[in-house]
Amino acid sequence: MRAIRSGFLQMLVFMRRDMMLSAACLAPVLAGLGIRFGIPFLEDVLTERFSKSAVLSPYYALIDIFFSMLSPAMFCFISAMVSLEEADEKTAAYLFVTPLGRKGYLAARFCLPGAASFLVTVALLPVFGLSIRSLADILSLSAGGTLQGVIVALLIVTFSSNKLEGMAAAKLSSLLIFGAAVPFFLRQGTQYIMSPLPSFWIGKAVFEDTLVFMLPAFASSAVWIRFLLRRYLRKI
Repeated sequence: MRAIRSGFLQMLVFMRRDMMLSAACLAPVLAGLGIRFGIPFLEDVLTERFSKSAVLSPYYALIDIFFSMLSPAMFCFISAMVSLEEADEKTAAYLFVTPLGRKGYLAARFCLPGAASFLVTVALLPVFGLSIRSLADILSLSAGGTLQGVIVALLIVTFSSNKLEGMAAAKLSSLLIFGAAVPFFLRQGTQYIMSPLPSFWIGKAVFEDTLVFMLPAFASSAVWIRFLLRRYLRKI
């Protein structure tokens, strides 16, 4: 456990030397402020402008879903960038034979950042959320968002060979979160085309207002993580 903690602290030291990665930690709070105060203001402007009773409010829950994925995406993006740097410098393989070990390395680079992002999301979602208020919803969305963040991080480190490619992969892999919007816009039969995406089931759970759909979200996330983790370990 001491080696895992040391490995995690080493990542934080690396992050402090990179202003871009440090700024990524502030993104959830800044985005939360924009959502909490900007979206309702924009809703008032639009409803008055178009003389409608609602324009954005039917999608407040969808905005909350995206916000629940933001902290995990940022935290796991940081860990992915650090892992790419270590892979590029050939230090990741070396760390596998230290007391940290392979499992310890994975815990320090993915599990601990994921756990931290879960706690941050649990703390921020009740403050900045527009429609999510119950504890069960907060916990389930935070857990689903965390798994989504880990998937994004593994996609980055698996299919990128350096930080520049990692930036491009981060933009592409982040598109996976938009599966959450599918249940809000597509008809019942057509929407299941996106069912392999965990984010689709998270959106389904919120749209249908039943947490039972979080089960396939967690199951599909486990499949994605297992597949990507095996590819990543073979790579390094």
